[in-house]
Amino acid sequence: MTGAVIIAGLGPGDSAKVTPEVAAALKQATDVVGYIPYVARVTPRPGLTLHPSDNRVELDRATHALEMAAKGARVVVVSSGDPGVFAMASAVFEALEARPDLAQVPVTVLPGITAMLAAAAAAGAPLGHDFCAINLSDNLKPFALVERRLRLAAEADFAMAFYNPRSKSRPHQFARVLEILRESCEPTRIITFARAVSTPEQHLRTVTLAEATEDMADMRTVVLVGNSATRRIGPYVYTPRSA
Repeated sequence: MTGAVIIAGLGPGDSAKVTPEVAAALKQATDVVGYIPYVARVTPRPGLTLHPSDNRVELDRATHALEMAAKGARVVVVSSGDPGVFAMASAVFEALEARPDLAQVPVTVLPGITAMLAAAAAAGAPLGHDFCAINLSDNLKPFALVERRLRLAAEADFAMAFYNPRSKSRPHQFARVLEILRESCEPTRIITFARAVSTPEQHLRTVTLAEATEDMADMRTVVLVGNSATRRIGPYVYTPRSA
C-alpha cells in the first residue's frame, strides 16, 4: 500500500503558526479533507484535490479519507489548532475502529498549536500551572456532563480553558457556565476572553468573574479562567508555578 492518512493541525489562524512538518505534508498530499473553512486555508495547486465538507459529518469525512488512502491516495485530514484537541484525530480513529477492512491504512497525527495555547501566550501565562480544557458544546455529549465536569474542575481549583463557549443555537448555556463558576469561585477570579486569536481580528479582554457576561464569548472565542492564585501584572495574566 502506498496511500496514507495524515491528520494535521493548521494552528489557530496565523499561517506563521503552521508547523514546517504540517506544511511539508500538505506539499506531498494528493487530497485534503476537512471542514469547509479549514480546507479553504490550504493553497490549491495542480495534483491536489480539496474535499471540503460540513461541520457535523466528521465520521463520514474520516471514512472518506481512509477509503481514498486505501486506494493509494496520500490524504491529509486538516483541523484548526491541534487535531487531537476536540478535532479530527479522534474521529479518524473512531472511523478506523468501525471499519476493520481499512486497518492496514497507515495513520499519522501531526500536532499543531491549539487555540488554547495561542490564547494563553497572547495573555501571558494563565495556564502556568495545572489546568484543564473543556468543550462547552453539547453536540456530542449532554450538557449535564459539561456542568458536572465544570463543577469538579472549579472545586479542584484548576485553571480552565473553554472551547466553543457560546453559539447562536445555545446562547443561554454560557450564562449557566458563569453561574456555576460563581458558585465555586471568588468574584475576583480572573477570566480572559480571547477572540480570533493569532488573526488580524484578535481581541483579548480580561475581566473578573464578577464582571464577566455571557455576551463576551462566541464561537471564535477561547475563554481562559484562572485558578485562585492567577493574577495580573500590568497588561499580563499569569498563574504562578507554585499555585
